[in-house]
Amino acid sequence: MSIHRSSLFLLLTMLSACAGREPATAASAPAATALRVATYNASLYDDAAGGLVGRLRRGDEGARKIAAVLQRVRPDLVLLNEFDYDAEGRAADLFQRDYLARPQAGGGAALHYPYRYLAEVNTGVPSGLDLDRNGTVASGRNGGNGDTARDRGNDAWGYGLHPGQYGMLVLSRFPIDAAQARSFRLLRWAAMPGARRPVDPATGGYWHDDAVWPRLRLSSKSHWDVPVDTPAGRLHLLASHPTPPVFDGPEDRNGARNADEIRLWREYISPGAHGWLCDDAGVCGGLADGARFVIAGDLNNDPADGDGHHEAIVELLEHPRVLRMPTPRSDGGAQAARAYAAAGIARRGAPEHVTGDFGPRTGALRLDYVLPSTGLEVRGSGVFWPPASDPDAAIADGSDHHLVWVDLALQPSSGP
Repeated sequence: MSIHRSSLFLLLTMLSACAGREPATAASAPAATALRVATYNASLYDDAAGGLVGRLRRGDEGARKIAAVLQRVRPDLVLLNEFDYDAEGRAADLFQRDYLARPQAGGGAALHYPYRYLAEVNTGVPSGLDLDRNGTVASGRNGGNGDTARDRGNDAWGYGLHPGQYGMLVLSRFPIDAAQARSFRLLRWAAMPGARRPVDPATGGYWHDDAVWPRLRLSSKSHWDVPVDTPAGRLHLLASHPTPPVFDGPEDRNGARNADEIRLWREYISPGAHGWLCDDAGVCGGLADGARFVIAGDLNNDPADGDGHHEAIVELLEHPRVLRMPTPRSDGGAQAARAYAAAGIARRGAPEHVTGDFGPRTGALRLDYVLPSTGLEVRGSGVFWPPASDPDAAIADGSDHHLVWVDLALQPSSGP
């Protein structure tokens, strides 16, 4: 993968790497005075529409491991990325009833979440446009017009082989105010001031022509503001899963989109009217000053390594409303990153901070984040990634990502 270098961003990352030394290979249950918030790219998706529902009904080993990890860490509030969406919530029902609510091998006691939030995403939804510029508009139907699966995925609003693939699911022990939740699934990329409109280096012109560019959606899945009413007051879970900054060409359209998807949250928590930042219900503007939040998700951007515009994630980490805190870490991640370094995949960031293992071509990267706002107090954090010698490693390989958690002190707030 190519690397975009910037000495300033590398310096910031190195300083962040030195900030915290709290071991967090595994996690016991959160203290009674703490709220545990987590993100987990669960890799619970299927290439066929309804495929995840079928797998969960038959019994799925990967889902058992994901459930076991959740039972061990026991977050109060968790975002699951790459959990296929279906409008009836059948997959979520099955996962909660047959996996989380039943003790799993290597896991813990049954885990129950009375509240959840799920909604439509852009992945796999046909755009009706030739977004990959291969000369045809994929129909979105299997075999329609001779389209391949990749053709259909490339011409969807967000890459996916069927609507809802790689969706998102929020599970919570505390009430979710779904009526006040905001989704930015339909927000046009061109609406963002200074958007990174991709350029074709072969011609010097824009990759998307003037007929296509104004119609493109920014979010590859969706961006959600999910208000959760905790015992200490309202907390806004800002959930997303930006596109990976790869799988494109020299025009870097996915890298540009990833950076602007991350930037959406920077804009959302920044002061100003933000008249362009309108949700799917037509309400415009960002998050109220003083509102407490946690940004969570697989943001597909490492501050120092791999592909992508690293400044996008560094600027989010350094935002004035994002709390400075020790970076979540694990012994297993450090072990994996050092093994890749020995094999020739050097890492500039701290090996303890990686959150996923992406194979011999890419190595280990930090892509998954739980970022609390200022006004919150962090009591602990970690990445559930035990070293290979630990028996817990047997349940930690259900996904190529690992669960990241942060414990927040429960202190009353009068904010919105």
